[in-house]
Amino acid sequence: MTRPMDPAAPVLSVRGLDIVIPGLRDRSHAVRDISFDLLPGEILCIIGESGSGKSVTANAVMGLLPDVMQIAAGEILFRGDDLLKMPESRKRRMRGKDISIIFQDPLSALNPLMTIGDQIREVLDTHEVGTPESRAARVVEMLGEVGLPDPGLIQHQYPFRLSGGQRQRVMIAMALALDPDILIADEPTTALDVTTQAQILDLIRKVQKRKGMSVMFVTHDFGVVADIADRVIVMEKGHLIEQGPAAQVLTAPEEPYTKKLLAAVPVLRETDRPRTPDKPVVMEARHLMKTYRTRSGFLGRVREVQAVNDISFTLRKGETLGIVGESGSGKSSMGKVLMKLMPADGGELLFQGEEVLALSDQDFRHLRPQIQMIFQDPYASLNPRFTVGQALTVGPLAHSMFTHEAARKRACEILETVGLNASAYDRFPHEFSGGQRQRVGIARALMFSPQVIVADEAVSALDVSIQAQVLELLNRVQQEQRLAMVFITHDLRVASQICDDILVMHRGKMVEYGPPSQIFRNPQHAYTRALVAAIPGATHA
Repeated sequence: MTRPMDPAAPVLSVRGLDIVIPGLRDRSHAVRDISFDLLPGEILCIIGESGSGKSVTANAVMGLLPDVMQIAAGEILFRGDDLLKMPESRKRRMRGKDISIIFQDPLSALNPLMTIGDQIREVLDTHEVGTPESRAARVVEMLGEVGLPDPGLIQHQYPFRLSGGQRQRVMIAMALALDPDILIADEPTTALDVTTQAQILDLIRKVQKRKGMSVMFVTHDFGVVADIADRVIVMEKGHLIEQGPAAQVLTAPEEPYTKKLLAAVPVLRETDRPRTPDKPVVMEARHLMKTYRTRSGFLGRVREVQAVNDISFTLRKGETLGIVGESGSGKSSMGKVLMKLMPADGGELLFQGEEVLALSDQDFRHLRPQIQMIFQDPYASLNPRFTVGQALTVGPLAHSMFTHEAARKRACEILETVGLNASAYDRFPHEFSGGQRQRVGIARALMFSPQVIVADEAVSALDVSIQAQVLELLNRVQQEQRLAMVFITHDLRVASQICDDILVMHRGKMVEYGPPSQIFRNPQHAYTRALVAAIPGATHA
C-alpha cells in the first residue's frame, strides 16, 4: 500500500466500533461505540482493567477475533481502507507486512517444535520476501537488532531454551521482520521482571523511532504508560471514557475511573513499617543451598546451576520478608525449598525452632498445614473439576483437621474473610475473575490457620486496582491472624508497600538484605541500584 501524502493524517482510524458477545453476562458488548486515531510515528497506550476491551480492540484491528465475537458496527480504517470490508486474502497479506502484533505470552505464541530462526523465516517465506539466502541473512539481522546474543547460534534454539525476556525479543523480531507501519504490542511486559521490562520498553522505543512506526501499546501498568506513551486511551467495561496526551491523562485525569486507577498504582515506599520489638522467630534460614544438575545427552557433561547459594534470613511472627530479583535469580526455587516442595542441598531451615530439612515427608506431614503457599496463577493451581468448596476443604479433610460439616462452615467463614460471598462455595473456578480466583487461593491457604504463608508472585498478573485490593486483603489478614509471610515478587514497588525486610537475590546469591529504607534509599550493591533504577515510572513516598 502507498503511504498518504499528508504526513499528519492518521495511519489508523477506528470509528464507532461495536463488538458483541452473544450471552455475555455482565454487559451486552465487549466493545461499545469506541473511536480513536493512531497518528504516524506515535506510541498510543490503551489502558484499563481486565475485561475493559483493550485486547479485544487490538485483535479486531488485526482481524484475529475469535468466532464467538461479532463486529456489529463501525469502521477500522488503515490509510483510508476499511479493514472490516477487506477480503480475507488481502488481510492475510497485510498481517505482518503492514500491521503486526506482539502477543502477551510468547511461550504460548511460539511453536515449540520449530527453532526460533525457522519461525522468523516462516514470516518472510509466507510473504515471499527476497531469496532464500536473503531471508536467512534477514533472520540473523533481526535477532541481532532486538539484542539477542550470538544470533547465528541462537537462531537454532527452541523457545523452551530461552528466558522469558529472550522469547519476548524473538516475538518482537518476528513482528518487525517486514518493517510494518503499525506495531500492536498486547501486554508484552506483564510477566517480566523490572530490568527485562525496561530493556524491552527501550528496545520498542528505539526501533519505533528508527523505523518511524506507529505503536499501539496495550497495558494495565501506568508505570509503563509513563515511560513510553505519547497519547493515552482509557477503557472501562468496553467503553472509551478518556483520551489525551500522556502527561495530561497521568497528571490531570478528568474521569473518576482514571483517577481510581491512578490512585491504585503502588508507589515506591522508602520508609519502614512500624515494628514491634521482640516478636518470636517463626522461621530461620541458615546458609541454604540448592543446585540444579542437568546433563546434555547420555554421555554429556553435567551442568550445574546454583539456584540458591548460601541464603540466610530471620522471619518473625506477623512480619513479611520480601524476596526480589530478576527472573532466574532463584526466588521461586527459594520458595520451593522453604515449602519443602524440593530438597535443599545444604544449610538449615528452622521452623519454630525445629530443623525441618532433614525430616522425611512423613515426619514433616504434621507441620505442612502450618506452612502454606499462594501460587502465582490461581487458575492453574485450582482443579477445574473441583468446586471452590472442594478446593478449600480437601486439604484440611486429608489432614483430619475438621469433620465435613465443620470444614464447610470454616470454608464459608474464610470466603467471607477474603471478600467473597459464601455462595462461592458451590461454584467452579472458571466462574470467577482473576482477582476473585486469587482470593480463592488466599482462602485455601488460610483454611489451615498457618503460621507462615509463602506468596509466589501472587499479584504480578493482576490489574492495579485488583492488585491493590489483594494486597490490602493480605495485609489485613496478616494483622488479624499475626501471620508471617514470605512475599516473592519482581515488582519492587509492591515489595516496598508490604514488606518489613527485603532480600535481594541475583544468580542464586543474596546480594543485599535489610529494611526498605536501606534497600530503596541507599542500596549498597550495584545490582540493587540497577533494579531500583529500572522501576517503570517510579514515584516515591
